[in-house]
Amino acid sequence: MSEVGDTISVANARWSFGGSVPETFDNHVGRSVPQYRQGHEIVVALSDFFIRPGSRVYELGCSTGELTRKIAEANSDRHVSFIGLEIEPAMVEAAKRKTSNFPRVEIREADILNAELEPADLIVAYYTVQFIQPAVRQLLFNKIYNSLNWGGGFLLFEKVRAPDARFQDMMSSLYVDFKLQQGFTEQEIVNKSRSLKGILEPFSTQGNIDLMQRAGFVDIMTVFKHLCFEGFLAIK
Repeated sequence: MSEVGDTISVANARWSFGGSVPETFDNHVGRSVPQYRQGHEIVVALSDFFIRPGSRVYELGCSTGELTRKIAEANSDRHVSFIGLEIEPAMVEAAKRKTSNFPRVEIREADILNAELEPADLIVAYYTVQFIQPAVRQLLFNKIYNSLNWGGGFLLFEKVRAPDARFQDMMSSLYVDFKLQQGFTEQEIVNKSRSLKGILEPFSTQGNIDLMQRAGFVDIMTVFKHLCFEGFLAIK
């Protein structure tokens, strides 16, 4: 087991969101992903355009429930159902604790590939799809599109690959610099990279757009971009 920062230890190609990870996850991911919390603010602000009384909202892979809680808090005066889906039991418990004061929030332990999605006005996948096996990713996008009501929104935030090797080298170098600036040691950065082998599989910007278009989305735009991290809004 190797340290990757914030008291988290993982083995080579064995990154997991389970075990004790939820205890320090919010701080760890906040230091690992540029403008992670600002991305939350963008999602919450954009939710105003899709949530109305009686709406249903999903967050796929809700981890500790932090973003689900923020969306619910911003819409607490509306009769809206918020559903967070998460596969890791420890994360589910953390999310239930974090959202316990919001009676309209339901946290479900579920595999998003197998879970049935009811008609919804907003579906959020915040740095989640990059951990889904590429071979079945299209099936998930199809499910999301089919579950959205007409005019509903899909917010997808992902780490993305650059369009060619030269740009990828630049983005990778700048991302390492960012993590060093956040206080991670060189060894922790290497250990984290090794732990994610075969687990984190980002697509390029175009690759993500292709997935959405094949599912049926036509109206797609970038709403956030920082180095190798991007947020998309797709409207059915």
